[in-house]
Amino acid sequence: MSEPARHSGLGAHRPPDRRTGRPADGRSPGRLARRFAAACAAALTLFTAAPAMALPAGGNISPAADATATAEYPVALTIESVTPQLAVPNGTVSITGHVTNAGKSALKGAHAAVRKPASTKPLQRRSELQGVATRTTPRGDDGTELDSPQYALPELKPGQSLPYTLSVAVSDLGLSESGVYELAVDAWGSTDDNPRDRALGIARTFLPFSTGGTEAQPTKVTTLWPLVHAPVLAAQTAADNDQTLPVLRDDSLATDLAPGGRLYELVDTGSKLTGLTWVIDPDLLDAAFAMTGKYRVQKPGSEAEGKSAKDDNTVQHDASPAAEAWLNKLRAAVAKSGSQVIALPYADPDLASIAHNGADLSGMGTALDKAATAGRLTVEGRLSVDTRSDVAWPYQGYLDQQIAGFARQTGSSLVLVNGASMPDPDSVNYTPTAVRPIGNGQSAVVADDTVSSLLQKDLSDPKDQTDATQRFLAETFTITHEQPQNQRGLLVMPPREMTAATAKVLAGALQTATDKWLTPAKLDALAQSAPDPKANTTVPSPADYPTQARASELPASALSGTDKLQWDLDTLMRVLTLPQRVRGPFSAAMVRSLSTEWRPQALAGEDYRKGVGGYLTELTRAVQVPPKKVVTLSGNTGQIQVSVRNDLTQTVTNLKLRLTSNQPNRLGVGKPEDLVLPPSQSVTLRFNAEARNNGPVQMTAQLWTTGPDARPYGEPKTFTVEVTSVTNGVLYVFAGAAVLLVLAALRFFRQRKRRGGHPHEDGDQPVGDGPATDGPDGAAGTEPEEPGATAPERTQGPAENDPADGSAGDGPAQTPRASSPDGRDRTASDEKVGP
Repeated sequence: MSEPARHSGLGAHRPPDRRTGRPADGRSPGRLARRFAAACAAALTLFTAAPAMALPAGGNISPAADATATAEYPVALTIESVTPQLAVPNGTVSITGHVTNAGKSALKGAHAAVRKPASTKPLQRRSELQGVATRTTPRGDDGTELDSPQYALPELKPGQSLPYTLSVAVSDLGLSESGVYELAVDAWGSTDDNPRDRALGIARTFLPFSTGGTEAQPTKVTTLWPLVHAPVLAAQTAADNDQTLPVLRDDSLATDLAPGGRLYELVDTGSKLTGLTWVIDPDLLDAAFAMTGKYRVQKPGSEAEGKSAKDDNTVQHDASPAAEAWLNKLRAAVAKSGSQVIALPYADPDLASIAHNGADLSGMGTALDKAATAGRLTVEGRLSVDTRSDVAWPYQGYLDQQIAGFARQTGSSLVLVNGASMPDPDSVNYTPTAVRPIGNGQSAVVADDTVSSLLQKDLSDPKDQTDATQRFLAETFTITHEQPQNQRGLLVMPPREMTAATAKVLAGALQTATDKWLTPAKLDALAQSAPDPKANTTVPSPADYPTQARASELPASALSGTDKLQWDLDTLMRVLTLPQRVRGPFSAAMVRSLSTEWRPQALAGEDYRKGVGGYLTELTRAVQVPPKKVVTLSGNTGQIQVSVRNDLTQTVTNLKLRLTSNQPNRLGVGKPEDLVLPPSQSVTLRFNAEARNNGPVQMTAQLWTTGPDARPYGEPKTFTVEVTSVTNGVLYVFAGAAVLLVLAALRFFRQRKRRGGHPHEDGDQPVGDGPATDGPDGAAGTEPEEPGATAPERTQGPAENDPADGSAGDGPAQTPRASSPDGRDRTASDEKVGP
């Protein structure tokens, strides 16, 4: 297509580039004298091709418009496809994209054209690639426009955009040898407010060119393929007839597993590749498996409440065919030859947060050890494949000494590291192999920072997809040809939550480069490579950990709260007769509360932790002493009745109830007794009590576990015992006892004085143990029996004056409220709490 007229004085205003002899904006000197006739011919062609260049409805700016457009360069160009992605001799390269007028004035006589690279030599260094990628405005070293092809543009008003397509012969680009070249498209013309013919904008990408043949040892590339999802399984379970149903906090996973969903597309895309290293969260597999049968989903707003799952706060769902199909598809994908599976610790706990904010908590190391073991067993069981579970992947791969040390303590011999954490020195002018020894028997596999950063965003826009693909190919091609005879290993680390679009871009780039300058390798093969002695092996200090990554960590309060949950769970396990019904769901839920996937969903993670804690509290409180306020004790002695209620659906044992008087000198009570509480029943204990004074006395009832390491169970309950009708005769008895003690002492003193201080003839007989004599010196000296507490009486059902009603009595046990079929006296609870 002929080009429109340009300002004839352009060459006089722009001095040529000293190196190329061309104007600095890339205009060829041989085309500076184009006249109006050429513009007319261009206009005729323009109208002929008008249907292919129709403006979009509404004339809006293209979503991919470059935000860097300025008054001098008002046109935003995009390159949205390059076909093929790898150029070959005698081939043709087709480029598509959009031209957008992002300025404030209409474009006049403009066109789009391909620039021929400034040099026939390829870009030799990765630093040169970086230099091209950071340019923003047209420059002379972007090359010069080709006479053909050119795409004439209509008058574009501000905000208007239209697509373009340009096809160029590889021979016209002047590529002389294999390598990576800049590929640029520019827009040329004038505007209403500036009639000077000039470069209006430019878009750049990279074009690898291969002449064929074996040019270098291919680089071994290990590509991580993560499958993770924010935890959805709750600690609760629900009953459906005789079946126990899992409970999910939401139904987001169903969408992700269905065709078109993120996880479905990841597995579908990955199944077409060879040599992937799948990195899988075992909790995701359990959640998907739970959905292959009936399951319940918490209603919105009920997640953080932590209540038992019931019909009024959950919705039942039928089995998901998509979940079953997804698991089957994944099993086939990971079974492919050359693939490897890395099992993350169960629920992918946030290693960096724990190392920084919870390493001193006693339960964290144990929790991670259990998570690692559970993770391996879960993945192997669900997928029927061997796994490796000693690999640590801290958040975004950022590493410091604390993280490395904690990973080592929990058994991780290999750490996946972001290249930004361990950059190579400037003196190393090539890309070393990825594996690095970091001491204490640990190795780091360091991902290339530039390559991995290409995959950090959602590549759903065609411009971003092409940018990432062509840069990936350019970087890996250059890495391989830095030392063509020295094969090295490269780690590609996409983000944990890799999107479906990003996965497809990565897959396409790998398929283009594989068997040309890249060869796929499992993580094990890469880790066994000989490390480069010039590579950086220094683990940074905690002070060098990225501030932004630290800001999103789980706080110490969240970690300590989870650590306390472990203590509370251990306490509950001591008293259950069927602890397996609670231990498994809760242990998993506590690890889920530490998941790395909560980083971008901090509020959801907080709600999840609240839900776990609330539900554990509800289960613990299901075994409790019902509250009471005032109990009346009439008389000097009597019984205080205290009931213990079990609202769980299983028997509770290994408990005792301690009743403690805050004023034992006024009111004494008996000793505690062990308890066995049948499911959904109450048991009443009767404590013998002896009062010495009238008036109120505070009492505390506290459940304790039994055994050598006894600990309080649940919260203490306090109530008041109102003592009435303690008779004066009782006081007289105490006074008389005191007088007798005094008299006995005087008698002992007088007898000793009479013997002159000599010991009794019978050395085994206590002094003063002779028979009492009548008379003033021989009054009856029998000491009264000291009051002592006796063991409480126990009934298997509350008496009619139930302690919850605030009464106590000194009579025999009353008739129980209900009788069970086996004859034991029980009181059924009003509400059952599972499990």
